Amino acid sequence: MRQILDLHIHSRYSRSCSPELTLPNIDAACRIKGVDIIATGDFTFPDWFSDIKNKLVETAPGSGLYRLNSAQDDKVKFILSTEVALIYKDGGKARRIHLVIHAPNIAAADELNNYLDKNFNIRSDGRPILGMSAPELMKLCLSIDKKFLIYPAHAWTPWFAVFGSKSGFDRMEDCFHEYTKNIYALETGLSSDPEMNWRLSALDRFSILSNSDAHSLPNIAREANIFEMKKINYQEIYEIIKNKKIIYGDVIHSLAENKNNHEEASGIEFTIEFYPEEGMYHYDGHRDHAVSFTPGQTKKLKGICPVCKKPLTVGVLSRVEELADRPAGFKPTGAAGYKKLVELDKIIAEALDVKSRSSNKVQAVYKNLIRQGGNELNILLNISLKDLEKMVEAHLVEGIKRVREGRLIIKPGFDGQYGEVKIFSEQEKKKNYQTSLF
Repeated sequence: MRQILDLHIHSRYSRSCSPELTLPNIDAACRIKGVDIIATGDFTFPDWFSDIKNKLVETAPGSGLYRLNSAQDDKVKFILSTEVALIYKDGGKARRIHLVIHAPNIAAADELNNYLDKNFNIRSDGRPILGMSAPELMKLCLSIDKKFLIYPAHAWTPWFAVFGSKSGFDRMEDCFHEYTKNIYALETGLSSDPEMNWRLSALDRFSILSNSDAHSLPNIAREANIFEMKKINYQEIYEIIKNKKIIYGDVIHSLAENKNNHEEASGIEFTIEFYPEEGMYHYDGHRDHAVSFTPGQTKKLKGICPVCKKPLTVGVLSRVEELADRPAGFKPTGAAGYKKLVELDKIIAEALDVKSRSSNKVQAVYKNLIRQGGNELNILLNISLKDLEKMVEAHLVEGIKRVREGRLIIKPGFDGQYGEVKIFSEQEKKKNYQTSLF
């Protein structure tokens, strides 16, 4: 059974996150978006964990997936997850690493929380800052339950990532030491896509995951994973990720067995990607001075900002270039495919020449289209253009078509500033606006 998974979001208790991120609201948003399995986020925060224990019930005994106790069905399942920030010294340098953690059940999460609460401050933020190393965290989690899943969050962002230019490492082994063998995946983050990660042969053994890291309801599933699952439970997710099971049509490749197996029915089919240029750290630059550069330009500048003469914030594209041992465009054997998308309300706003995706006009069109198309990802991925023409105006269909084909104009993001996506020219938008008045 095909399942869409977004394995990394936050709750209303994380800094700079929407107060609307409650469990019922997340459930409702997933039904609109088309997400089947969603991260709880922030299970280390005591008040949120209390909500999880009181408002969620296991879908079946021992499944390790949960649903709202008030829901009429288990269309939306929750997987226990949190993101932690580790700040420590290793190799003579200060390291700042963010990791995603999935717990196999409530009991395991509870035991981890009890330890962390006694030794660190987990009550000030949904994403706690822990003064421990990545190997220490691995040892702790696996001593509680060997089915914990831990992997790097947004692996390439400059400030808080395993490969980040400011405080990361050059190799997984340098970060996780003897526990590298227990790392089965990495998260691409918004500013990179699978193709960029394929340029490092050392990453071939890891499952490449894409998650939204949503800080608000509209951003859920802006990145996600499409799994084919024989059983809908935590164990199945664990095995798919651990063994890097990849589906190619009706063929499944398993890293563990190193062979194609036609009989299995579980694996990663593809990931849904943000256009990486739209991510906040794709290019190098300084946001305060409104200057951004490609990797080649940064090299010519010797990494120095021409305005303030201080080091530039080196972004994801440059960092990949620095560590890559393969050319751009290389695709390794055993890699899942991916599809790049722009969120539906952003497409509508662009087509209508409205600045805010949350405007009443945009939301009215969005809700009408969801009523007809079932959910957002179904509309963006599956419904034919011919059928879409029966639902909405032609310029909205054209916007979806251009996103599917990658015919966009994007000004890349840098130094914490999102990139700018344009689907239509200014002349086209004026024409679309006039059309929408009638």
